[in-house]
Amino acid sequence: MVSNGNGGTMQADQTDVAGANLSRGAATSHEQSAQLKPLCVDLDGTLIRTDTLLEGLIVLLGQLRLGSVLGGLIAGAAALKARVATLAPLDPALLPYNDTMLDYIRAERAKGRRIVLTTAANETIATRIAAHLGLFDDVIASTATHNLKGAAKAEALVARFGAGGFVYAGDAGADLPVWREAAASVLVNVRRGVAGRVRVPVEHVINDRPPAAAALLRAMRPHQWVKNLLVFIPIFTADAMGSWRSWRGGILAFLAFCAVASSIYLVNDLLDLAADREHPHKRRRPFAAGTASLPAGVGLSLILLLAGAAFAWEGGILIVALAYAAISLGYSLWLKRQPLVDVFALAALYTVRLIGGGEATGHSLSLWLLAFASFLFLSLALVKRVAEVMDSATRSTNRVSGRGYGLDDLVILELFGVCSTFASSLVLALYVQYETTSGRFESPALLWCIVPLVLLWNCRMWLSTARGYMHHDPIMYAARDWVSWAIVGAMVLVVLAARAGMPLPG
Repeated sequence: MVSNGNGGTMQADQTDVAGANLSRGAATSHEQSAQLKPLCVDLDGTLIRTDTLLEGLIVLLGQLRLGSVLGGLIAGAAALKARVATLAPLDPALLPYNDTMLDYIRAERAKGRRIVLTTAANETIATRIAAHLGLFDDVIASTATHNLKGAAKAEALVARFGAGGFVYAGDAGADLPVWREAAASVLVNVRRGVAGRVRVPVEHVINDRPPAAAALLRAMRPHQWVKNLLVFIPIFTADAMGSWRSWRGGILAFLAFCAVASSIYLVNDLLDLAADREHPHKRRRPFAAGTASLPAGVGLSLILLLAGAAFAWEGGILIVALAYAAISLGYSLWLKRQPLVDVFALAALYTVRLIGGGEATGHSLSLWLLAFASFLFLSLALVKRVAEVMDSATRSTNRVSGRGYGLDDLVILELFGVCSTFASSLVLALYVQYETTSGRFESPALLWCIVPLVLLWNCRMWLSTARGYMHHDPIMYAARDWVSWAIVGAMVLVVLAARAGMPLPG
């Protein structure tokens, strides 16, 4: 299979080398273009910003069809590609095309040039993409018995057009044998080391891939780490703000959950490529948009999982972190498509953070607080689902892509969520009553002010959802909402006043 050319593009250096090649053979390349020799275009990493074989394999792994993958591996590369193309067909309309390359192809086609899609991908995939774009005069691709990669592709093109009878557009080291037989080259996001080994004139250069590190960092969703601040709550509920040992455990727990969560976010995005590309906002995610390498995503996910396990081990919460990872992975693979089970799984992920924080800091949470948190997090999970269903309604789709809900479920989901909100407030009131008898506060009656503040916040979240404002995860929405911050500030003042012994008004 032709490599997709990801793995850390160095645009400035690449431009220098490609520019040198362009200057070295400027006259020749213009002459070749004038003669309108066929332009043979690679698929993976050149025409599209992804690898079709890897995407198909990820789909099969996500469907737990490991037998199909192993069977294809045993049969050989060509048979594997044919099997994956049949079992996991990709929708050409959703693939992340390189628009700059498409513009170049259209310009050359307008000159009367013959355009040939030449790829090591299976012929089924190549033919469907060519038919969708309507820009190619011919397709040369791998069959079930012949893998058209590297030297094999070069031989096929020489047999069709003769040595030096074509111009080839590619992106990776696997294309070097083809470029050796071409009249000229088109370099598409080619790395510096590969570009320096291209010995034929360079007709055109495309450098438009974003920095790989930035794309992978964005795929890790560091903005979601704010959720992991939940691990510090046990420190405050136990009045242990002055304990370095507690803060050390909390920091280790925070790092563990951040690493594990990012690892699973990467897995989730890899498994959700097709669904994300259908979504108006999620289609911009790095893997869906093709700005991040699929192999790099898999490798980074494993590294983050190991790092998270190491932090969890040091913090004494390895079992809790593994449970979090298992629930998260189960959610990505299957649970998110099961109605109601999915929201309970999301609520469990929040609650596990609290449990992990309690274990790491040495201050386990009371059953009252865990019960309150469970109802609260269930309400927030339902907020997320209701927002997604409403978003589907605005796009006139009957079902939420990749989820188990339809528009008819909206009313009952809202009912479940609002009931969970009021149940959480009731349990909070009971927890406050427990605190008023603990003897830890000088004016414990003031703590009752927290109950209406929390209820106000929850009701505001549901009102924002009903009005269509909830375009983000509810926690992220709250993190950017000044009213939410004001309510949190008011609750902190209430706790401080209760601790200081401030009397109730009147």
